[in-house]
Amino acid sequence: MFFGKPKQTDQSGRVPPNQNVTTKFPVLHAGNVPYYKDMTKWNLQVYGLVDEPMLLSFNDIKAFPTAETKNDIHCVTGWSRLDNVWQGVRAKDIAEKAQVKKEAGFVILHAEEGWTANLPLADFIAETSLLAYAHNGEPLTPEHGFPLRGVFPHLYFWKSAKWLRGIQFTKENHPGFWEQNGYHMRGDPWQNQRFQWD
Repeated sequence: MFFGKPKQTDQSGRVPPNQNVTTKFPVLHAGNVPYYKDMTKWNLQVYGLVDEPMLLSFNDIKAFPTAETKNDIHCVTGWSRLDNVWQGVRAKDIAEKAQVKKEAGFVILHAEEGWTANLPLADFIAETSLLAYAHNGEPLTPEHGFPLRGVFPHLYFWKSAKWLRGIQFTKENHPGFWEQNGYHMRGDPWQNQRFQWD
């Protein structure tokens, strides 16, 4: 895989351990890239431990207040990309609209082809957490998760699932795709939590 030549720079504490800064935006994923020609066939299901389950169209997503965040992202494979600007919906707004039950402690993100990622509810509703449909002022490309991807910049970027189709609130923590294959259950880049034994 070629990411462009990484460059190590002193970013005043912005880059976690064992990461290299790149200006490229590498494309990494498991499975195929979905291409949506008819957005009426896409929806996002919000369900599980909620009082108000939802089935949202892309227009429904765009009807939420637009949020914009600027952050750095860190991939478990060792690259970091600084100063990304994302537009989308705050994950917290989705959780509030669904009225998440008290007993919910975790979230499972469901994507195309059965791909999943897990994270604690506190990480999902963090102020920096977004469900993004645009990056740096342009709609997401299919390779980067169009029409909707999670963005949880305080965790390694595999947690920021592309091609979202479902958000499930659960009581227990269930490992997602990469977690079942040896990746860390939380994935904090500042703690170097790459694998289960870290």
